[in-house]
Amino acid sequence: MQKKKDVLTTGQVAQICNVAPRTVTKWFDAGQLKGYRIPGSRDRRIPTAELVKFMKAHDMPIDALEAGQMRLLIIDDDWESAENMATALQAKKNYEVHIAQNSFDAGLLAQKIVPHVILINLMSSNIDASVISKYVRTNDDLSGTKVIAMAAALKDTEAEALMQKGFDEIVTETGDILKVIQAINHATAIIY
Repeated sequence: MQKKKDVLTTGQVAQICNVAPRTVTKWFDAGQLKGYRIPGSRDRRIPTAELVKFMKAHDMPIDALEAGQMRLLIIDDDWESAENMATALQAKKNYEVHIAQNSFDAGLLAQKIVPHVILINLMSSNIDASVISKYVRTNDDLSGTKVIAMAAALKDTEAEALMQKGFDEIVTETGDILKVIQAINHATAIIY
């Protein structure tokens, strides 16, 4: 069962409304979208109830908020492995899944679809996961995107180092689709 968050970030609101986070910030700063700032920070938070009011007042479909279909981007240079994972994920959940085989295509797709979650196979030889993670963290349009590293048989110290590099979750049992879904649900702030 899906559970809605009571409070959303501007990045999450942007994904739900299919706009850039800067647009949500403008709505907030203009007083059109009610919420609050976190004390001592520039970060804004929007109560879900306020977002629903705003969306209804502006004739925006709230089905994205209700349905919670999540956009995933799998980055893996092994096309067959990525396709198998995409198929398995779509069979278990209502995900919209896209695949990129290299960092360049991943960047283009990320800008185009603004994924909720990026899954990166760390074992891919022509993909620099750290660069992708840094790109996502410094790109305003992707501020709500979660990045999950996938690599089998990592030691705890290696997983900890990856978390410190900006990854939201680490999946070490990449063949277990339920573990991947669990990581997606844990990382995302829209549903969990």
